[in-house]
Amino acid sequence: MATRLDAPSAETIVQTESTDNLDLLLEVLPGRIRREVENDDPGELLEIVLDLGRPAEARYAASARVLGIDPVTREDIAFTLARVGSFTSDNRAGIEGTLHRIAGLRNRRRDVIGLTCRVGRAVTGTIAIVRDVFAGGKSVLLLGRPGVGKTTLLREAARVLADELAKRVVVVDTSNEIAGDGDVPHPGIGKARRLQVPSPELQHAVMIEAVENHMPEVVVVDEIGTHQEALAARTIAERGVQLIATAHGTTLENLLANPTLADLVGGVEAVTLGDEEARRRRTQKTILERRAAPTFDLLIEIQDRYRFAVHRDVAEAVDLLLAGQSSRPELRERGMDGRLAIQPAVAADVAEVPAGTPRDRRDRAGMRSPRHIYPYGVSYTRLERALRAIGAAASVTPHLKEADLVLTLRGQEQKNPPKLVEARRRGIPIRSIKSNTQAQIESLLAGIFSTETSQEAALREARGAADLVLAENRPVDLEPRPAPIRRLQHHVAQELGLASESRGREPYRRVVYYPPLAPARPA
Repeated sequence: MATRLDAPSAETIVQTESTDNLDLLLEVLPGRIRREVENDDPGELLEIVLDLGRPAEARYAASARVLGIDPVTREDIAFTLARVGSFTSDNRAGIEGTLHRIAGLRNRRRDVIGLTCRVGRAVTGTIAIVRDVFAGGKSVLLLGRPGVGKTTLLREAARVLADELAKRVVVVDTSNEIAGDGDVPHPGIGKARRLQVPSPELQHAVMIEAVENHMPEVVVVDEIGTHQEALAARTIAERGVQLIATAHGTTLENLLANPTLADLVGGVEAVTLGDEEARRRRTQKTILERRAAPTFDLLIEIQDRYRFAVHRDVAEAVDLLLAGQSSRPELRERGMDGRLAIQPAVAADVAEVPAGTPRDRRDRAGMRSPRHIYPYGVSYTRLERALRAIGAAASVTPHLKEADLVLTLRGQEQKNPPKLVEARRRGIPIRSIKSNTQAQIESLLAGIFSTETSQEAALREARGAADLVLAENRPVDLEPRPAPIRRLQHHVAQELGLASESRGREPYRRVVYYPPLAPARPA
C-alpha cells in the first residue's frame, strides 16, 4: 500500500469541487445588474466590473458580456459600497464569510468611481496532483501568471496540511484573499490559523511574527514581492519551519532574472576564475554561480490550472541553468476526465550546451535574449542607436506591458518608482546603468546580447568614458570589472593622457577616469 508521501500514479483520478458563495456576491449588486448575471451560467464567472458612466460588464474565463445598456450611476456604486466591508490601504474590501474581493477605482479626490468585484472560490481536490510535494515537509515556492490558480492552491494546501496531516499551520493573509473577509477564517483553510496583515507594507513583519509568537510547523504566504519579504522568508526557512508561498514570476528562469527575488532560489553572482581553473572548466574567466543555498527546496511552475512543472531540487536546477544547461522538471497534467499524466524529470544533457560557449549572461542563466526593451530614465534615442551599433535583434518599446527587459539608471532603481514596481510585479527583469551615456548603454547591451567579449565591451566603455572626460572635463566612473580588465582600462587612460585609479571593494571595484593633470585622489 502506497504511503501518503508517494507521488500520484497515472491511474489516479482527481475529483474537484468548487464552493463560491456566489449568491452573497450578487446580493451586494444593484438589482438590475444582479438579474442580468443570474441569467448566465455563473460557473466560469471571474469578475463583475462597474465603472461610472458605462454599462456593467461580466467577465468569464474566455469571454466578456455587457450587462444591459444602462450606464452605472453613482447610486449603483454607493449601493454596493454600503454592503461590503471597509477598504484597506491596498484599496480592497471583501464580503464577510466569503472569498470574494472588491477592489476600488478612485478619482483624484479619492472618491470611488469604479469597482472590480472578483469571484473567490474554494476548490477542493486541486492539490491532489501535487499533494506529495507539500506533504514532504520541505519549503515550496509556487510561480505562475495572475489568475492561474496560485492562491486557490495555497488555500487548499493549508487545509490539507492542517486537517489531513495534522500540522500546525499559520496563514499570513495580506489582503484576506486566502481565508476571506471578516474575523472568522473561511472554511477553505480548514483548521489552519490566520494572521491578518494591516497593510501590504507590513507583510514581512507579520511573517516573522507568525514564527516568533505562534510556533507553526508550516507558514503559508501569498505573493512575496519585496526584498524585505524575501529576507523574512529566508529567516523562516532557516528556523526549520516549512514555508509555502507564491512569488511574482512565471518560471524559475524568470525568477533568476529578478534581482529582488532571486535570493529565494539562491541568488546569482559573477565569479572570476583563475587562468588554470578556467582552463580546467573550459569556461570563460567570468562565470555566473549560485550565491547561497535556496530559501525554497522545491518549486512548482503552474503553467495552467491543469498542468504543473515540479522542480524537486531547486539548487540543482539553478546550477544547471547557470551552467548553460536546460533544467527539465517533472511535468504533471490533469486531463478533462480527471486522470493524471506524469512525465518524470529528465537529466540534463551536459553536451547540449558546451561549457565555455561565449553566450549572453542571460542565456547562461537559461533566459532568452530580450526582444523588446523599455527604457526608464534612459535616453530612448541613445538606446536605439546602441542597439543598431551592436547589431542586436531587439527594439525599443514605449509600453511596459510589451517589454521583456527594463533598462534604467541605478539612481532610479534605488528610488523604486511606480513603473519599476509594476515591472517587478509583472516579472520583467530590470537592468541598470550608472549614467545615461552611449558607452554605458552599449557596454550593458553587449553583455546581454553577447556581441562582444567582456574584454571588448570593457575597452569600448573605457574609450567612451575617456571621450566624455576630455569633452566635459570631469571624472567618470566605469562599470565594476575584474582585476585583469581594470589593468587594461588603466592602460587606455595612460595612452590618452588621463589620470585613473581603482576605487571600491571587490566585486564592485571599478576604475575612475580623471581629466589630465587632475590631483591624485585617495584610494
